[in-house]
Amino acid sequence: MPVFRPVSSSPIRQSPPVPARRTTLRRVAAMAACGLILPLAAAAQAQGQGQNQVAGGKPIRILVGAPAGGTTDTLARTIAQEMSQLLEQSVVVENRPGAGGNIAAELVARSAPDGSTLLMSFTSHTINATLYKKLPFDPVQDFTPVTLVATVPSVLVATPKLPASNVPELIRLARAEPGKLNFAIGSVGSSLHMAGDMFKMMTGTYIVNIPYKGTAPALTDVLAGQCELMFASTINVLPHVRAGKLKVLGVTSPAPMSQFPGAAPIGATVKGFESSAWFGLFGPAGMPAEVTQALYQAARKGLESPAVRKRLENDGAQPVGMAPEAFAAFVKQDVKRWASVVKYSGASPE
Repeated sequence: MPVFRPVSSSPIRQSPPVPARRTTLRRVAAMAACGLILPLAAAAQAQGQGQNQVAGGKPIRILVGAPAGGTTDTLARTIAQEMSQLLEQSVVVENRPGAGGNIAAELVARSAPDGSTLLMSFTSHTINATLYKKLPFDPVQDFTPVTLVATVPSVLVATPKLPASNVPELIRLARAEPGKLNFAIGSVGSSLHMAGDMFKMMTGTYIVNIPYKGTAPALTDVLAGQCELMFASTINVLPHVRAGKLKVLGVTSPAPMSQFPGAAPIGATVKGFESSAWFGLFGPAGMPAEVTQALYQAARKGLESPAVRKRLENDGAQPVGMAPEAFAAFVKQDVKRWASVVKYSGASPE
């Protein structure tokens, strides 16, 4: 016989078993915790991604006081790409050629010292301190040195017709016939120009400077035998040396260069002679130490990349990555080193 149960006018609320209640509470607690933890995790991740950034993460400009395609420009673009990845922010290169690099340098000197505007400069930065009677900035006081990026030794080349095959023979020839030989000068006041005058100053020889409007026409006349001698960068002369169209009398580095086997350092004959072009990264004066260090570390790590080192060495450049304090001392010393050579040369800006 069926059993009838009374129906209540209101539903009966039954409490879930204790284990089920505990499981539900755990889930609620977990969900609440996630609501707090997820935003904190996202903030921590964002902070970690931006911890290397400078200038508030805004794009960094590297101004280059030389035309596109040259050594300074190539080095700037190489280091900009590496720094962009390491800093996790955009790093772009802008070419502002003119006045031996002074146009770009002045713009950087007048920029905010937050790391957003940098200068890729070169040897003319310290030569110009004496070459120009008045500059709109101080090459030492108005900049924060970040790092010496690379050095590029040069070579003393000659037309194959020259009756001298090394530096001792050249010195004897120049002393025997003062004023007969000529140096082709691609750019007045450049490190290559000053290398020639330093050579004359230290050897007591008289070789006539023939200025040209650029390296290309100067090199053309040496190749044609119209001018006997020239200090030139490795990249410009290596193909012609290998083809036998030029001969190397010596290299400006302290040690021999693998690209020119058999060519001795000029310093082996002329004691104390050394002249390598250098390329360095600067910020405006007053840049905070932590910003300078962040930029330096990014540049240094970029230069330690095997691919970058190989690329630079193939172009005749020697990667450096000097620390800011050491680079600052280097710049001050280089100003003094070139001052006597510039005064000896009697050169003035073009």
